[in-house]
Amino acid sequence: MVRVFQSVNNAVAKSWVGWWFRLEGSGHPKARVNSRFLTEIRAGLTTWASMAYIISVNASIISDTGGTCVCPTNDGCVADDTYLACVQDVRRDLITTTAAIAALSSFLMGLLANLPVGMAPGLGLNAYFTYSVVGFHGTGIITYREALAAVFLEGWLFFILSLLGLRQWLARIMPQSLVLAVGSGIGLFIAFIGLSSGGLGVIGGDTVNFVGLGGCKPDDFLPDLPNYCGTRVLRSPTVWLGIFMGGILTVFLMMYRIKGAILIGIFITSIISWPRPTAVTYFPHTPAGDDAFDFFKKVVTFHPLKLIGNAIDYNYSNGKVWYALVTFLYVDILDTTGTLYSMAKFAGLRDPVTLDFENSTIAYCVDAFCISMGALMGTSPVTAFVESATGISEGGKTGLTAITTGLAFFVSVFFAPIFASIPPWATGGALVIVGSLMIRNTKEINWSYPGDSVPAFLTLIIIPLTYNIAYGVIAGIISYVLLNGTAWGLRKVSKGRIVPPSYNESEEWVIPPGGIVPVWMTRVANVARGKPARILAPEVQMEEREKTPSVTERSSNKEEPGFTAVEMDASSR
Repeated sequence: MVRVFQSVNNAVAKSWVGWWFRLEGSGHPKARVNSRFLTEIRAGLTTWASMAYIISVNASIISDTGGTCVCPTNDGCVADDTYLACVQDVRRDLITTTAAIAALSSFLMGLLANLPVGMAPGLGLNAYFTYSVVGFHGTGIITYREALAAVFLEGWLFFILSLLGLRQWLARIMPQSLVLAVGSGIGLFIAFIGLSSGGLGVIGGDTVNFVGLGGCKPDDFLPDLPNYCGTRVLRSPTVWLGIFMGGILTVFLMMYRIKGAILIGIFITSIISWPRPTAVTYFPHTPAGDDAFDFFKKVVTFHPLKLIGNAIDYNYSNGKVWYALVTFLYVDILDTTGTLYSMAKFAGLRDPVTLDFENSTIAYCVDAFCISMGALMGTSPVTAFVESATGISEGGKTGLTAITTGLAFFVSVFFAPIFASIPPWATGGALVIVGSLMIRNTKEINWSYPGDSVPAFLTLIIIPLTYNIAYGVIAGIISYVLLNGTAWGLRKVSKGRIVPPSYNESEEWVIPPGGIVPVWMTRVANVARGKPARILAPEVQMEEREKTPSVTERSSNKEEPGFTAVEMDASSR
């Protein structure tokens, strides 16, 4: 059997497929070490198993906006059966959309950028889209259709920024502590959503405090206050099912490094919730439950987009649309750019000098294009997934990994009835777990210097408490500029006499090497000027300047010394 695998790997490596994806043995001058066809396939399936939860989770979160459904009252229509039935149809549309856009974006990322990175609508961005911009059942600052317009334009702006190299540069000039705090704050935000009524239901409203314990049965809600428990908190059987099967079991599987642990926990919880005559059923004997159960019984079918396809309202005259757009831009720069850099580094594809990675411009352009395509299909911005690390750890090194992930998502499109029947208490535990994974970044924040730690903490805590990523980012940036800008000014005015005692422990802020202009533009400019299409590392450039003789030295020498510096070949970027 081993010989069969080796023969398949060798045959593919020697074909045009092996050359395009730079498999080991392809003869490509930049073949990636230990990259083999069957290993890439296995890695892609592993990445899909780690990411597949997003199909149901994203649909559940975005459907909380109400989509294109119209609520005639100002109470969110939480008791309007007609409106809730429409929202259920929106959720089914979003199942198709999420799987389809994940398939498209992952496939293109692998085919064009040759990176082992899976793509899908991102957690955090979808929460901001839903709860901060559109609002629960459309009670936010702009409508669902207008929010899609902001996402659509954001994608094309990103495309331009990526071509010019500004997107990469903007992310790299952010203070590292703030970048880490934003990611961790989004993790807290996601975990809070997972604990609330949109997930496990452990947290609910409270008439005295901002939040309180939830988890009571619907009959125990306060009058006219859904999700406000009067008494008998944590008595709902679905809460405990989600905690133990979707939460504790999933973590237990992760402790033993079981691939796809999150997906396994979600599906076990869902399977227990599918039988009808139980206390935890997702299909109660009601008109809505009967309709959901009829759709579930189809198992395999293609569900076309009925309510959210091309639902954009290009109302750019509304100033709040631009507010949402700017926030999407900034948060997405930190999210996607940071994730792509991390995954490229993990796969060994990042340059240690320029901090750039192979095909970075193409990767960012693919991401930007798919953001706009996702808006046309009715969902929030697409982003790179950190779960791609599972596939990379399985040996994924090329775009074949991402292509396999994309094909698996394409097959998932036809299993919409299954993914649409996953209850919120099955995904709530997954959200909490993902949040706990994102919060790990806090250990790398510079807590030893208040000028770095306080802005990071404000960012970290304000995001979940205000239910708004933008407010946390703004608070962090303003406090960072005020604190460190004032300290810098005093140091300059006093000529170095007034300096914080722990200033030496502060995080150094520098513009990273690599410049603003992307490598491909520099190469084209060099060729147009008749210069070698090469790019030197910054320290090598300095060495060459020191070695290059001055004008007077050249006049006294008959020969000019040639260049001997090591060149950075950036043809792949």
